[in-house]
Amino acid sequence: MKLSFFKIQDKKAKQWIIFYAISAMVMLTLHYVLDLKFFEEWKNYIPFLKRLTLSLFLISLILLARKLIEQFIITAAQTKGDEHNLLRVTRLVSTLLILIVAVAFIFQKLYGAALSIGLLSLVLGFALQAPITSFIGWLYLIFRRPYQVGNRIEINGMRGDVIEISYLDTTILECSGTYLGNDRRSGRVIQFPNSIILKEEVINYSGPQIPFIWNETAIQIAYTSDLQFVESCLLEACDEDFKESYPKLFKNPNWKSAVYFRVNQYAWMEAVISYPVEPEDTTGRRNRILRKALPLLNAEPSKVQFPEGSLR
Repeated sequence: MKLSFFKIQDKKAKQWIIFYAISAMVMLTLHYVLDLKFFEEWKNYIPFLKRLTLSLFLISLILLARKLIEQFIITAAQTKGDEHNLLRVTRLVSTLLILIVAVAFIFQKLYGAALSIGLLSLVLGFALQAPITSFIGWLYLIFRRPYQVGNRIEINGMRGDVIEISYLDTTILECSGTYLGNDRRSGRVIQFPNSIILKEEVINYSGPQIPFIWNETAIQIAYTSDLQFVESCLLEACDEDFKESYPKLFKNPNWKSAVYFRVNQYAWMEAVISYPVEPEDTTGRRNRILRKALPLLNAEPSKVQFPEGSLR
């Protein structure tokens, strides 16, 4: 990937970077200008103003660094999930640094600031146990990465595509659901606290190790059908669609489709084609395979009989 760290495309980001850079330079200049004899008559206010300008300089510098790092992440991130997680971590770290600068300015001494933060954390720890647990869940998501933005997951009976992982909760676009019998998005949005992942199993259909899940489609045929011909037609249709849909992975032997036969509970036979498919494409790939396979099967009625009448 070609990096363009200093060629920031986002116009609004450029404006903020310039603003923070100018602010940092102005605050630093003011910090040293206050030492001039011209301001001696304000000597009672000089210490406060110097602390204020130094604090504002550090805050501007932190915000400037955050914007630059964010633009670098957007340019260099390999996946959408990595980009989302890195941006979240960058914003959290910068916010904590700004908070430390602000508290140090208010309390003047780091010891007093540390003591105040410690007492405040102790009180909030009891009052906000659930949000804190969800935040710990977010840290688990960042470092262990059981799922990322863009993945299709199933957790606690909920299935959908991850669109947002915030510090306290995860948002998914539901697929399947109450009103659908396929794997398409239902249109409903589900939000659940990140704390769920610490006590529930997570099924990730879009994991980084394997780009596909395995699916299968069954066609009912009569016992008098030519099974070898049926198998060849299904494999031809499936391989043709795979080559068209995923050309870069078509030659990988790990993704080779297969056909097997089984007896249906209602006494006819089923020819089942098992094939790899991207989680978001399960319904579409099934339809494409059937549209290609059925004309091939119907073209040879002497070799392929479908269950009807006495052939059941």
